[in-house]
This record gives sequence, C-alpha cells and structure tokens, in this order.
Amino acid sequence: MSSTYEDLKAERDRVIQGILELGHIPVGMEMFSAADEQQWQTIARNIRESDYYVVILAHRYGSRDGAMSYTRKEYEYAVAEGIPTIGFVIDPEASWPADRFEKDAEAVDLLEEFRSLVRSKPVGFWSNADDLYGKASVALVKAMTAQPRIGWVRASSALGPEVTAEISRLSAENAELRTRLSHLEKDAERDAAAELTELWAQMARNQWSYSARFPGDADWVEARPLAYSTLFRLLAPNMVTEASDENIDDIVRVNTRRLTPVEGAAADLKPSSIPVNTRNAMLSDFVMLGLMEPSKRRHPVADKADYWSLTEMGLEMLKVRKRLDFASTELASGPTADGAGLIDKGAPSR
Repeated sequence: MSSTYEDLKAERDRVIQGILELGHIPVGMEMFSAADEQQWQTIARNIRESDYYVVILAHRYGSRDGAMSYTRKEYEYAVAEGIPTIGFVIDPEASWPADRFEKDAEAVDLLEEFRSLVRSKPVGFWSNADDLYGKASVALVKAMTAQPRIGWVRASSALGPEVTAEISRLSAENAELRTRLSHLEKDAERDAAAELTELWAQMARNQWSYSARFPGDADWVEARPLAYSTLFRLLAPNMVTEASDENIDDIVRVNTRRLTPVEGAAADLKPSSIPVNTRNAMLSDFVMLGLMEPSKRRHPVADKADYWSLTEMGLEMLKVRKRLDFASTELASGPTADGAGLIDKGAPSR
C-alpha cells in the first residue's frame, strides 16, 4: 500500500485495519526509507512479492526522487511488474484541511499528472477515512475474486504429497552423494599419502654430491654425500616460513664432513663455504620435485638475498615425516625426580 504519509496517516490506518479484517497481511511502503538505492531494492522486492498494490491519493504529491514522487515511482513499478493495482483518489468536492494541499505550483502540476495516470485505470473516489475504509475493503474482495493470486501461506500447508516425495528423494540422493564424496576424499588422501611415501623412498635412494672448502685447504674437496631425504629433514623445518640462501648454507655447512678424512684434521671440522652453483642446483632439484619454491613474501629493496619456502606439497611431506617420527618414539617409565621418564630412541641420525 502506498501514498503520501504525513497527510494520510488516519486514512492509511483505516485501510490497514480493513486488510487485516479480511485476513490478509498489509505492507505499507512507509515502513521503508527510499533515500538510497539499497532501500529502493528492498521496496521493489516487497512490491514484487505482494499480491495487490493499493495507492491512495489526496492533495499532496509527496517527497520526490528527482522530479518524480516516491509514491508515483512505486506505483509505476507495480504496474510494470504486472501487480494488480487498486487506486483511490479523493473526491474533489470532499472537505479537506487547508494545510494538506500542495502550494508549490510545480508540485500541483505533477500531482494532477499523477492523478490522471492513476485514473487511466478504474479507481474509487473517497471523501474521508471511514468512506475509504469501506470502499477499499470492497474493492480488495472484488480484486481477489476477479484476479486470484497465490498469497502468503504457511510452508506446511504449501507442501503437497508430490513435493514431500520429491524432497525425500532429493534428501536421499544428497546423503548418497555425500557418502560417495567422503569415499572419494579418503581415496584421494590415500593416493596422496602413497605418492609422498614413494617420493620419500626415491629421495632416500638419491644423494647430493658436492664439494666444500675447509679451513686450511687451498682447493675445494669432495664432501660426504647427503641423501635428499636427509637434506629435506635438515632444511624443511627452517622453510615453514622462509629461509635465506645464507641460512641454507649455514645448515649445510654444519652437517658437512669430508668424504676422505685427512690425517691430523679434526673429524668434526666444518667447511668455511659451499659452492653457490652446487647449492642452487640442489634447491632446483627440490623445486622440480614440487617440495620447495622461491618465497613469495616481500622484502626491502635493499635486501638482496634470495629466500625459499616449502610448497603445499612440501608442508604435507614435512607433516607426514613428523608424524612418523613421533610414532617411532618409544615412551617408557623410569625413576626421575618427578616419577616419570621419557626415552627417545627414534630421533633420525643427522
């Protein structure tokens, strides 16, 4: 139901009363502010969802959206959407308070134009609130008979046996699809786990051969090869976020030993450097395996270092290996200060 508001409060209340007495649900456009596009979309949706549209006109044009009043905008939208419209125009001879007339000449002309538009369809003329109440109620009953609409019904009343059967069928189908999806996801997880296990076995069988320069050496000497699985164990925890080339070099140097011990040299002597091209080749191998990648994090322009991170597959590999490490840890009780003991025999050899 739509009209100008301030000058027609009593009349609107009487029409709303009549709609309620007919057992229907009124929706007054005054419930919404049409001040912005979002609110207009709400108004438009309510008009589309209504079965009948009632417009009431007196002697005010009302607030405008540009040159057009909101009441006219709503009316034209209802007509465009094919909503049955019922118009009520005040009788020109009816007594009406002087302060409820338009005084602006432009507004008077626009109001008359709007009246002519509404009168282009059958309308009812009214003289006061009680008169409007009776005529609106009768007109609505006639409209419901001549143009029956779906109306608003309880959801339980709208469900016939066919709809209920279809819902049951769809529910069963949905449950079956969920079960199949769950099985597929589990199969995919098993396939992914098998792929990581096989990749780990290949990494354990392949070694990275490289050289290093130890203190006191003038030349590069051959270092003890490291299996790619061992390299991953050493580097991956530091790449959960990212690790720089310098970090990687430090980790490799700490775990580097001469291939052939030198008499008189300390067995745990650490090299002073690792060839850059050899280290980059090793990282490239991990990139090709899908386990590592250049870091995507931003760094200051002045920072010239290269950074490396684990891929999603690399993170998953690290998770799997960590779970296996924990599973191989043996727990045993023993006499300690607090009455408990922890013995770890499963730590990987570095």
